[in-house]
Amino acid sequence: MIKKLVPVGLSNRHVHLSQAHIDVLFGKGYELTKFKDLSQPGQFACNEKIDVVGRKGKLTMRVLGPARGNSQIEISVTDGFALGVNPPVRDSGNLADSPGGKLVGPKGEVEITEGIIAAARHIHMHTADAEKYNVKDKEYVSVRVTGERGLVFENVLCRVSPSYALEFHLDIDEGNASGLKNGVEVEII
Repeated sequence: MIKKLVPVGLSNRHVHLSQAHIDVLFGKGYELTKFKDLSQPGQFACNEKIDVVGRKGKLTMRVLGPARGNSQIEISVTDGFALGVNPPVRDSGNLADSPGGKLVGPKGEVEITEGIIAAARHIHMHTADAEKYNVKDKEYVSVRVTGERGLVFENVLCRVSPSYALEFHLDIDEGNASGLKNGVEVEII
């Protein structure tokens, strides 16, 4: 039987912005500038950072590009304590009834009524990898972590597309709890 190995990509706090919010925070017509490419094709970390302000405090976060249809702030549960918000664990893009806050950039600020989430753990998977591993888009799997802090992550969403690169995404809290680092391989079971 084939081992279903997947490299890990830890996700630290970050912000996805709509072009409308980029215009307010950085100036009308502003274009995000690339700091470095990310593992998923076409995605990149930006040089730009903003402050996200909650009831208790603020965190400076890196913007990821390109611009999206809706602004989304992805934090860990620990970050939620610092901000004074309770981020629901959600799939990316599912922002309904999530907490909001203030976004502060060098040229302006905007209050959002929702958009702060703790992203649910998921695997980006190219269609060839999905076929090889016999996994379907939107299927949930379990992932085994071996080693000193070995454990099994349940309810891991598979997101399949010909534009994805194979990678298991989980937040920094979960990565620290299981002793994972970027690039380490875990196994779908």
